[in-house]
Amino acid sequence: MPDRQTFQGPVDQQGRGADSGDLTLMQVTGSVLAAGFGVQSKENKLRDFSRGKPLQFIAAGLIFTLGLLAALVAVVSLVV
Repeated sequence: MPDRQTFQGPVDQQGRGADSGDLTLMQVTGSVLAAGFGVQSKENKLRDFSRGKPLQFIAAGLIFTLGLLAALVAVVSLVV
């Protein structure tokens, strides 16, 4: 009887699973933007909580918030 092998997902060039390790800057940025606008998928949320570091999301969230505030101030100052 042949041995069963479990599928472990895609593998990157170093032989690690593509789903393992830290999140990339693009993944963190995408997650913060999606969460900020309220459209974060359940799959990405689970990935973020299992692989992400809180400090990355705190920093990205602060940058996102400051950028949004700066954009609002700029729009209001142009209109008024």
